[in-house]
Amino acid sequence: MSYTELEMQIIRWGEARGIVQNATAMSQAIKTLEETTELLDAINKNNIDEIKDAVGDIMVTLIMVCTIMNLDLMSCLKSAYVEIKDRKGYLTKEGVFVKKV
Repeated sequence: MSYTELEMQIIRWGEARGIVQNATAMSQAIKTLEETTELLDAINKNNIDEIKDAVGDIMVTLIMVCTIMNLDLMSCLKSAYVEIKDRKGYLTKEGVFVKKV
């Protein structure tokens, strides 16, 4: 199954449950935050199954935000890439990104 086909199935799922019609972008963003907390917990426990579930749930909530806002997730991702693609630098072992000019 392609990404586009899966995204359409997720959108149809959201429509069938009234999420697209009745939720707000903010309520879905809050749901994204909740799922992100679950991802952090799963990473902390090094539980691969829970990590996969949380990442998938985050993607679903982001697709719902995009659908509600009449955006396309891939165009959002492309826009982010265009913004970061020319950045120079590296991440230290301590997790700090050092920019290079």
